[in-house]
Parts: sequence; structure tokens; C-alpha cells
Amino acid sequence: MNQRPERHTLLHPKASVLRGIMRGIEKEGLRVDLSGALARTPHPQQLGSALTNPKITTDYSEALLELITGVHGSVESLLGELEDIHRFVASKLQGELIWNQSMPALLPGEADIPIGWYGTSNTGMLKHVYRRGLAERYGKAMQCIAGVHYNFSLPDDIWALLGTEGNSIEEQRSKGYLALIRNFTRYSWLLMYLFGASPAISTSFVKGQPHQLERFDDDTLYLPYATSLRMSDLGYNNKAQSELQLCYNDIETFLKRLHDAVTTPWPAYEAIGTHRNGEWIQLNTNLLQIENEYYSSIRPKRSVERGERPSTALAARGVQYIEVRCLDIDPFCPVGIPDTTSAFMDAFLLFCAVEDSPFFPNNGFCRDSNDNFGIVSKRGREPGLKLVRQNQPVGLQEWGRELIERIGPYAELLDTVNNTTLHTQALQVQAQKVNHVEETPSARLLADLRASGRTFHDYTLAQSLAHHQTLTASPLAPETVANLQRTATESLAEQVAIENSDTESFDTYVAKYHAALHAPVPSWAAAQ
Repeated sequence: MNQRPERHTLLHPKASVLRGIMRGIEKEGLRVDLSGALARTPHPQQLGSALTNPKITTDYSEALLELITGVHGSVESLLGELEDIHRFVASKLQGELIWNQSMPALLPGEADIPIGWYGTSNTGMLKHVYRRGLAERYGKAMQCIAGVHYNFSLPDDIWALLGTEGNSIEEQRSKGYLALIRNFTRYSWLLMYLFGASPAISTSFVKGQPHQLERFDDDTLYLPYATSLRMSDLGYNNKAQSELQLCYNDIETFLKRLHDAVTTPWPAYEAIGTHRNGEWIQLNTNLLQIENEYYSSIRPKRSVERGERPSTALAARGVQYIEVRCLDIDPFCPVGIPDTTSAFMDAFLLFCAVEDSPFFPNNGFCRDSNDNFGIVSKRGREPGLKLVRQNQPVGLQEWGRELIERIGPYAELLDTVNNTTLHTQALQVQAQKVNHVEETPSARLLADLRASGRTFHDYTLAQSLAHHQTLTASPLAPETVANLQRTATESLAEQVAIENSDTESFDTYVAKYHAALHAPVPSWAAAQ
């Protein structure tokens, strides 16, 4: 496992290509009132339209904010923009806070959790009805879990440098990113150990449902060695999806399985139907309503045009970037992700892209990798924990130290290219966590709960209030405020324009949206 292919040296003569690395963040966070209960107020109009504002929108609920950066060439500028958006939002919330934790605050009954509203346009109603379907299929409480999505792309020149096969850049890029995803799947358990920050929940989250959690105090449940209950089977868990095993060996198989999932009826959803009392309650009765319903820790992605299906776009133009979806919100950081996490992610993802990445056997699904991820989510800090590597047991700490060592040259390379020491410093921070389990965020959170004597709810509310005060302590630059305010105002006008431009019924629009899903054959494969 310590052997590195000779091709790594190819990066050094042309290391400047790595200046083209781009990263972006989509960070979620519940709005809560000052008591720490889920906000039931509509999305604040001062933040613009949730349908059309490219910086500030909502995810599932009206109360679940999603803050979106642009793409950036450096960690510093990326987190600078994220902080600006956070500070702008904090300044607009009246009597409310952003809940700075992945597991939700006090939740009302299911009926009182407000589903995101995007206006009366067909586009907006499609988003809303899709969320109605999520409520029917998974319940609303699960949809209130929040996290950080880390988007990452490499410059096109790197694929030729790495010898990635393909007759076009679209084919090379797609093969390269799928190879990255396979390695990510092998090693993403490490991210759960290093960055998992949700070992405990409020009792309101389970509300009498069966579970295997232990009682921490009267209002807090936990698992003693958990790192991320959010990413365990307690969080994003669904029987139907558990039988869907996507293949990352090649884009053709990946797209075919995804296409099958969004076109194959599922009996339990057929029993629900698409309408109730004359209103739409889900977009269809298939295993997935749309491609994005599939819950995964990483996705191959590309930008889409209005009304275009994600899988159709991938088939037409190939993978453009990857989206890492397993990062918990860091409760100790006002914006939910510190610079050391971002810098480590860049080195880790570059490592995943460059290292050899054999195909998975067993029809493209790696059971051991899936099991390792789940074990670390629920038991990652357990003394002497063993994982499985190539059908053999290996200690988590032993394997973690090996991976940190192997990622080292990539951190050094990124520092050289960017004239910084941030990436090697970030690697040292993570090495400390591997060697000292008490320094992981999940361990720190439980230690703070014990020391404070507070419940999970009261502790997180105090943390969120402190972060809010930090974000609002000094004013934003007037130009930054003006830009974000202008974007918000323009988004409201854009929503009205979209609503006024509709000329067809919603039923017709949905039918056309489903019809836009074409046979999943990549354009380069069809041309051969």
C-alpha cells in the first residue's frame, strides 16, 4: 500500500497545470428561532428568491438555507466568499439564527415542517412537488439533516498528463473523474473519521421511532464511538435505495443504472400514487423521482440547462466536476468548514485522481468500501477498530497513517504550486487526529457536552449564537453588501419573469420533463 506508481513524477515537470484546480461549496444550515426550534417562517424576502438567487437558496425546507459560492482557484478566496455570504445572511435574520450543526434542532411534528416554496412557475412547482415526494418517501425529519457539499474539478490538461484514455476530452474527463470516485469510495471512511461531527442528536429527531442509540442525557442520544450519525444508516437510509448499487467503473454503466432507477416503478411508491385530493404529491412512482434523489457520498456532476435532465447532460457532454457530499458541518467553525479541511480535501481528491484506481469487481460495487464507511460513521473512534482492505483486516489507525503519508506529496505539490504552506499544515492537523482520537471533532463535541453539562440542543444553540455574534461583529464591506443585495433583488424580478413566461399547464410541463430523459448513451460512444 505504500508503493506509489512512477507516473506521479509526471506531475512535477508540469506542476503549473494544478493552478487550474477549482473548488466551490454548497453549505446547508437550518434557520431556528432564538429558542432553538425550527423556524416556521417563510424564506426571508431580503435574501431574494429561493428559485433564482445563485448564492442563497433553500434545500428541502423553507427553514433549510443553502449558501452557494462560485468556483474559486484558492482556498482563501473560496472561504472568503462563503464568509461574506454567511455574514450577509446573518445580518438579515430577525430573531433567528443559522443552526451550526448537521443534525437538526428541535423539530415540530411532520405536518408543521414547511416544505420549500419556489413560487407558482412550472419550474418552481417542479422543485416543490419533488420535495413533497421526498416527504412521502422518507419523512420530513430526515430531510432536515444538513451538511457541506464540496465541489472539485481539475484542469483538462491533467488527463493527458496522467495518460487517461479517450478519443475526446469529454471521454478522458469522464474516465478520469470516475477513477477519482472509485478511489474516493475506497478511502472516504477516512473523511468520516477526520471530519465527522455528528455523534449525538436531540431526542426530537427520532420521536419514538426504533433505534439503537444510547442515552447521553434526558434530551440527547448518541453512540459512544460514532463520528457521523448523519452519514450512518440512522440518517440517509432508505430500503428502496439500499438495493440501488451504481457502478463507477464506466460512465455507460453508471448512466444506465441511474436511468433504470428513474424509470422503474417501485411498488411502495405506486401505492402512494402521484396525486392526492387532486394535488400532485410526487413527480412519479419510480424508484427515484429524479436523478438527484439518489443519496450518495459523492456524485459525478456537470452544469445543466433549464429543463435538462442531469443524466442527459452527463451523456451529452461528460462529467465536468465531482461533488463530495459526506462532510458534516464543523460546529466549531462559524462558516461550517475551516481552511484546513478545505486544503486537505484538495490534497485528498488530487490523490484520489492520480493514484491507480482499479475497477471494482462484483458488477461494479465494492461491498468492503461501503461497509468500512458505515462502520466508521457509527464506530470510528472505537479502540482497536478493524476495517477490511483487500479482504484482510487492518487497523483504522494503521491504515489512516499510511494514507496520510501517501497524500503527503500531493499536499507538498499544491503548496509549491500555490506558494503557500496551508496544505502541508492541513495534513499535519489530520495526522494529529489519526494519532490522537480525542482531537477529532466528534470526540471534541462529546467532551464539550460532558464538560458543559448541557444537552445537545442547548450546547448547539449556544454555539450557533456565538457564531452569529462573530459573523455580525463587524460590518461587511459596502461593495460586498451592495453586490449581494443586488443579486437578491434581481432574483426576485427573475422569478416573476419566469412565472409570467409560462404558457403551459404544470401537467404538460411534468410530462415534457420526464420526456427529456433520453437513452443514456454517451455522445462519444454513440459516435464510434
